[in-house]
Amino acid sequence: MRVHCDNEVDAVYIQLGNQRPDGVVGISEGINLDTTSENKIVGIEILNASKRMNIKTILSYELELDRKLTQKTPGKSLRRVA
Repeated sequence: MRVHCDNEVDAVYIQLGNQRPDGVVGISEGINLDTTSENKIVGIEILNASKRMNIKTILSYELELDRKLTQKTPGKSLRRVA
């Protein structure tokens, strides 16, 4: 995941993968989802971002994992990436 902030146009783009979008779904005025032809979400665009969120904290995050997912399963191992 990558986060791009453009202060000139007051926009934030959250890139969720490396796939190129084929379409856009507007979910609210100034908030758009970039999607593939298979309807996978690959990006989130937020316009007028400074009015909708605290841009200074956009790069801070907290990761919560479901305990079931972090327990070891016989024959499998899980790695946390943060």
